[in-house]
Amino acid sequence: MSASVEAAVGKRAPTVAAGHPGRPRARLAATASRWLFIAPAVAYVAVFFGYPVVKNIVMSFQDYTTRTFFTGEAPWVGFANYAATFRSSLFTTTVVNTALFTIGSIVAQFLIGLGLALFFRRHFPLSGFLRGLLLLPWLLPLIASSAVWKWILDQDSGALNQLLGLFGTPPVPWLVSPDLALIAVIGVNIWLGIPFNTTILYSGLQSVPQELYEAAALDGAVGARAFRYITWPSIRSVVSVVIVLGVVYTLKVVDIILGLTGGGPANSTQTLATNAYHQSFVNFQFGQGAAVSNVLIVVSFVFAVVYISISRKAVDE
Repeated sequence: MSASVEAAVGKRAPTVAAGHPGRPRARLAATASRWLFIAPAVAYVAVFFGYPVVKNIVMSFQDYTTRTFFTGEAPWVGFANYAATFRSSLFTTTVVNTALFTIGSIVAQFLIGLGLALFFRRHFPLSGFLRGLLLLPWLLPLIASSAVWKWILDQDSGALNQLLGLFGTPPVPWLVSPDLALIAVIGVNIWLGIPFNTTILYSGLQSVPQELYEAAALDGAVGARAFRYITWPSIRSVVSVVIVLGVVYTLKVVDIILGLTGGGPANSTQTLATNAYHQSFVNFQFGQGAAVSNVLIVVSFVFAVVYISISRKAVDE
């Protein structure tokens, strides 16, 4: 009996041994197929995101001007572009305006968006139609939106001042007053950002099980208490996404400001993003424009890392 077992094992051994070399090949083929699927995405990111970032960093250390396009020469200047940016009298103004523009826009967009998301969570006639209508500002081209709002906020013939005139209010210089221009620009940006916040937060609210609210209602947790102990903890991850994306987007807003005020009057609406634009495409100092852009990238990255770290700690606790 043992002899027959040994003979059987001996016959199967070569088959098993021959199968081992095929396993690494199968794993290698599976790995290669995975990489083939993601290769187009990796190539896209490398070409359209990686290369511009690296080129922008290199350019910020060069004297890169219009002459460079003809001669191909861009002398290395080290940190001179960054030094010129930080020493500029406009730098402090742009930083303050960027902070005010970002904080004002994000806070108002989030609060109004959250309120609308909670409102649309209730089912009522035409709720779907109104949600779709709410997306309209988000779908319009930004240049078109800024052109319409520039007409609405015009001091002499704007629709808003004509409406206020019915109540005896004199014309308000929304876009030509250094004290009001930034407020007007923030208001327009809030209008544009509300649909994004509402849509993402509404999708997050839809994922909260209704059974949690029913169980909490039995214990008397309704209204504000239900929001505090059920809704907010359940959508905290969605809130993190909305805040981070909103800040990153708002920091780089250029078209709305250029379409409404061009950065004026008296640089009252000039931000880091518009300053980078003016340095590169108005003054044709591409090196300094790249330096300002890199400062903006660092600010966005630091905020994202810090906010996500704080959010994770809050979730863990």
